Amino acid sequence: MCTKIVYTTLALFGAGRESIVKNITLSADENLIEAARRRAVAEHTTLNAKFRLWLADYVGRERQAARAMRTIRELQGKLRVGRKLTREEMNER
Repeated sequence: MCTKIVYTTLALFGAGRESIVKNITLSADENLIEAARRRAVAEHTTLNAKFRLWLADYVGRERQAARAMRTIRELQGKLRVGRKLTREEMNER
């Protein structure tokens, strides 16, 4: 199976910023595509809208993890939680 990527540039303006939208053509099993379209219709949306949400979530998870790690590094050494635990308490399971 071959995947083609076709780029079409479209400038969108909204929320104070410009976005460039690119079209992609993906190859997948015909039955899978049709089932996905039926599900999207049942959810009152489109397959394109679902893909855009998936793509944003896919990228967002990595960004969210990076933000969390930055926060952890910033807080290291700055927080104290109660008393120091004994060796036995630290090894309890």
